[in-house]
Amino acid sequence: MTRNTPSRPLDVEALFPELAAFRGTTTRLHPRPGAPDPAASSVGGPMLWPAGEPWPVCGEAHGRGRGRGRRPADIRRYRQVLASAWAREPVAGPTDEERELLDELRRDHRIAGAAETDPLPMIGLAQLYRRDVPDLPAGPGGCDLLQVFWCPFNAHGPGRYDLELHLRWRRSWEVGEVLMDPPQPLVVGSDGFVPEPCVLHPEQVVTYPDAGLLPEELCSRIDAWEEALEGDAEEPAGGTTDEPFGYQYDLSIPPGWRVGGFASWHATDPYPMDCLACATPMSLLLTIDSSEWDGGSGSWRPLEDRAQPTRRSASPTQVTVGRWGELNVFACPHDADHPHRWCIQ
Repeated sequence: MTRNTPSRPLDVEALFPELAAFRGTTTRLHPRPGAPDPAASSVGGPMLWPAGEPWPVCGEAHGRGRGRGRRPADIRRYRQVLASAWAREPVAGPTDEERELLDELRRDHRIAGAAETDPLPMIGLAQLYRRDVPDLPAGPGGCDLLQVFWCPFNAHGPGRYDLELHLRWRRSWEVGEVLMDPPQPLVVGSDGFVPEPCVLHPEQVVTYPDAGLLPEELCSRIDAWEEALEGDAEEPAGGTTDEPFGYQYDLSIPPGWRVGGFASWHATDPYPMDCLACATPMSLLLTIDSSEWDGGSGSWRPLEDRAQPTRRSASPTQVTVGRWGELNVFACPHDADHPHRWCIQ
């Protein structure tokens, strides 16, 4: 099933004509649970990975010397049991027997003999074919396939709380025999690192920059307009209160997994994201989001999902970034071989 974003509540360029000069596009990926194969773009699906090529691993020591964490198979089983329980009619939730099983599946486990420096297989997070995703740029040397991996432990960098990503561009037509049984980590730091296999329903939509990146005068006018809307909502005619819409959450940047466009800076003020190799301002390559929409961004909920309860459809990938945020991955527009950068919002 395709996914279609509802029309915006109003034409923002009619209110602020200067925005036309900043208009861009982004491709909403709309991941939904399914059974993708290696020839398809997906989240959490099988990778088109050559059988003779080493699988990405993390060799950094980050507190997993005792091999402690949750088993991926337990995480997937936990999700299945819980989903089945809530899908029953009448809705009653898990039985006592199921609750005992869920408690068991939530347990941490220790892998005997694991050392901090043992190479840890990374988890295949997503793969994107350029033919499927209009806003995906060409990779180095004409590569048409982007593959994204991450380490399933949140313990990297100077503060020991950072993520570790691995991005691989490749030419899909050069892959011969495909690796059918890639290595998997025995334990992971949390269930949010384990994606559910999802097929994609790419949709290109119009987008505008974060207000903080617009010229100061235009940003001030947008702020004043939003304040006036909020004031009107506090004293509605007829005694009915409607949730006000605004530029940041309804008119500029859609939520959810997407490729290209502009990064949202809703958790911090915008800061420069320049290439470490050549100092060129980087472009947003990919956004990995913990949810497809939430209470503040419900106007972006696809038309086809309007009848679905939020708890069943807002986070189809089961991926969680931080406490419930999004991961923005940036690429150098000057040279696709230059290292990527990322930030969490």
